[in-house]
Amino acid sequence: MSKTRFTRRATLLGAAATLATPSLLLAQDNSPLSSSVKRNASSFTTRDWNDYFDSLGSGRIVCDINSRAVHHWNSSGVYSLYPSSVPMTDELTRRGYTEIVRKKVGPTWTPTESMKQRDPSLPDFMDAGPGNPLGTHAMYLSWPAYLIHGTHDTRKIGRRSSSGCIGLYNEHIAELFAKTEVGTKVLVL
Repeated sequence: MSKTRFTRRATLLGAAATLATPSLLLAQDNSPLSSSVKRNASSFTTRDWNDYFDSLGSGRIVCDINSRAVHHWNSSGVYSLYPSSVPMTDELTRRGYTEIVRKKVGPTWTPTESMKQRDPSLPDFMDAGPGNPLGTHAMYLSWPAYLIHGTHDTRKIGRRSSSGCIGLYNEHIAELFAKTEVGTKVLVL
């Protein structure tokens, strides 16, 4: 019969194995929650600009409502992908081709009449700053009241949370803003 010897090393290895066990069990979890997380992570697929545009011109943007992502190609074809927030409902979602008609650092915000009807507590106007729902940068589309903009409320990214706009983290909209020219073609699908 062999003698079991308890050493400091054996004790530490045993403790580490005990602590790792719940993580290993969670990784093998087949519950609906774990599968939805896997689906969400896999929804960010790269796209090819050739599927939507004839040329790159000064760059192109695809806002994918289903995967909640913004795809950007610069004039050289360099590709960037950004997670985004999307409209709350299909009724608020406008799809099709448009373009960037104006850009603004520190945008001000005036809620639309329909926003005010849905939420009468909204202010009539909001200056640029931390409370402004448009974040630090905004790019206005040719469709009135539709924008690609930042948000100070990072909980909105990856969710159906806007009144029609496409929202990005402030760091991402600043990056995209710097790479995007007025006149850039945009597809919302």
